[in-house]
This record gives sequence, structure tokens and C-alpha cells, in this order.
Amino acid sequence: MVFNRNTAEKTAELLLQINAIKLNSKNPFTWASGWKSPIYCDNRLILSFPAVRNYIREEFAKGIEEKFGKPDVIAGVATGAIGIGILVAEYMGLPFVYVRPEPKKHGRQNQVEGFLQKGQNVVVVEDLISTGGSSLLAVDALKKEGAVVKGMAAIFTYGFEVSKQKIAEANIEVFTLSNYETLLQKAIDKKYVDEVELSTLQAWQVSPSEWK
Repeated sequence: MVFNRNTAEKTAELLLQINAIKLNSKNPFTWASGWKSPIYCDNRLILSFPAVRNYIREEFAKGIEEKFGKPDVIAGVATGAIGIGILVAEYMGLPFVYVRPEPKKHGRQNQVEGFLQKGQNVVVVEDLISTGGSSLLAVDALKKEGAVVKGMAAIFTYGFEVSKQKIAEANIEVFTLSNYETLLQKAIDKKYVDEVELSTLQAWQVSPSEWK
């Protein structure tokens, strides 16, 4: 699933450097789902660091062309991947659309915003994959509009079994620039966490919904 080992290590290091990945096993975060978590990933921070965002967009572009060929359209998943999706589309010289979690309640009631024609090849850009649910809802919305979804690219994945299963069932090819295992290794190497915290972070990944 990871595009390239060197890219995975560099991306993890950059996310830690800009504090986009926050690790705190002593005072866990609460996700929107209600899950307690010793880690919080805020990839929106990438947009505030020009050198980092340029690296991310260029690695996305390389990975997309290598894995899927050059698509007709880049689609970002709202809201976290709109910014990075636009950067990737601009860099690749491609049109851009974004996908809402659900159709608007007013106006044209669009779920896919932007100009998209039936039969166009689309690659979905995500900021991160947790359970995979919202990412695959975006894929379904694009398919309903007649798009041919070639695959998905994300900055980071937690690597939950539930997301792997959903992605496999959806029969969609996905690559990520980095992943949880690489992040933990970098966090140890750079002394962001100690061995005790590492064991907590590893245990959480195995059963995140039950972790307290």
C-alpha cells in the first residue's frame, strides 16, 4: 500500500517535524467517532509549510502516474483533502473536483462539486485513511456521477484491519505516502516517544475502538 519506502520515511519525518502528527498516550485524544486515541493526525498543517506541501504534492504526482497513469481529473475528499488535492491537480495540469460527505441540502444538491463528465478517469486524493468509510463514500459518489475511479492516494493510513477489509471489498487500489508503522519507527528514532509509549501506540492500533 505504501508508494515508496524512502517516501514513507521522509513523509513520516516531515509530519512529526511540523507537529501534524501529535502523539500523547497519557492524555488521549477523542475522535469524532468517540474513539479514544493516543495519536491525532492533522494533515491540514501541511498547507502552512511550503517546502513540505511541495514535497507531498510532488510525491503524490509521481505515485499517481506510476500506479494509475495520468487521470483526467483529480478528486479531493472534503474537507481535509481539498487543499492538497488542488495542489496535486495544479502540479499535474489536471482539472479538480471535490466530494462532499453527503449532497448539499439546497441549491443543486451536489455531492460532487466541479465539472465532471461521465466516463472520465478519476484518482481520489485523501489526507488520511482511518476506517476507510468516508473515503469509500467519496468513491461511490464519483461512480454515481459516471466517473471511472482508477484508484485512491492518501498521505497517511493508520492501517486498521477494518479499513483494509473495506478497501479490499470495494476492489479499489490504494497507495499512501506513509503509514503508521513507519511513523512509529521514526518517532522512536527521533526520540518523540519512548519504548513504553511505543507499546501503547502499537496496542491501540490492534483494537482502537476498545482502547481506553
